[in-house]
Amino acid sequence: MTMLLTAQAGACTPEEPVELGRAASFAVLGASTVTNTGGTAITGDLGLSPGTSVTGFPPGTVVGGSIHVADTAAAHAQVDLTAAYNDAASRTPATTIGTELGGTTVTPGVYNSAAGTFGITGNLTLDAQGDPDAVFIFQAASTLITASSSAVILTGGARAANVIWQVGSSATLGTDSSLAGNVLALTSITVTTGVSVNGRVLARNGAVTLDTNAISRSAGALSITVPGRADLGSAAAGAANVSGRLGEITVSDTRGDPNATWTATVDSTAFTTGGATAPETIAKRFVDYSPGPATNTTGSATFTPGTAGDLGSARIAFSAADGAGNNSATWNPTITVALPADVVAGTYTGAITHSAG
Repeated sequence: MTMLLTAQAGACTPEEPVELGRAASFAVLGASTVTNTGGTAITGDLGLSPGTSVTGFPPGTVVGGSIHVADTAAAHAQVDLTAAYNDAASRTPATTIGTELGGTTVTPGVYNSAAGTFGITGNLTLDAQGDPDAVFIFQAASTLITASSSAVILTGGARAANVIWQVGSSATLGTDSSLAGNVLALTSITVTTGVSVNGRVLARNGAVTLDTNAISRSAGALSITVPGRADLGSAAAGAANVSGRLGEITVSDTRGDPNATWTATVDSTAFTTGGATAPETIAKRFVDYSPGPATNTTGSATFTPGTAGDLGSARIAFSAADGAGNNSATWNPTITVALPADVVAGTYTGAITHSAG
């Protein structure tokens, strides 16, 4: 007797997202100063570390978050910003494209410029081609400069949370322009009058300068990836069960929630062979799921495996709590299928389905 099964969940993107960690809850983060003029509206946290001077709030406002000045939250965010910046800068292979991005359409991938700079005059379209998990990484060795009234347009399911602008020096966003994505700058970021940002402006070592802007922390997503197929092996006549590893399951949370929690559940179909008559069917209550410990985690959450048991009904596979910012967990569960006394020989197949919420 041979046992085969399929595992079901959403598809995995070829390029993994850049994990912002504890910086994910921040819409604006500076190192030396954060200075604002006019009625800037920030959705998400505003932070500064190690500097201590945040000015212009009010008239600027912060909603859906707090102002953190030289505190633990801002310091931790800077640590994780550095890690995210280095991750984005190291992604390969990068495709070299023109310095001027305006008037072009770009599909998911990692891109750099031979000149080390990127500029946007007019509209840049980012087309995810139907994949909401698609990742766009732009590596600028020196500067990012957007022209007045330019725009970054998301289409094909593209999400600002998965767009990274890694800038080796400083970024300047031109008046009344609109940018989508997360600006990770080594030095400073200047956001001029009337700019809107669907994402984040995060500076590692310098200042963030604002002027009557709208900056809203881009929402990430909770996703789960699974192996497509697993073979549990075979058993001789009279064996009690067949058991094997399913393969690695990964839940990735890029929502940037300051109180990140999620629960992954698992369910099963019956296992059948032939015409799926009664002797050719192994009910799902005979399928046991043991998640085991996490094989890899990222972020600051507390990760807890579910209790091993049968899949007669859906059960908890893994969960996360008490996190801050992005996080992920990977585990490799063991599936054990008990063999009823009247089962007949054959190749049995079933589906193990995971979901996260």
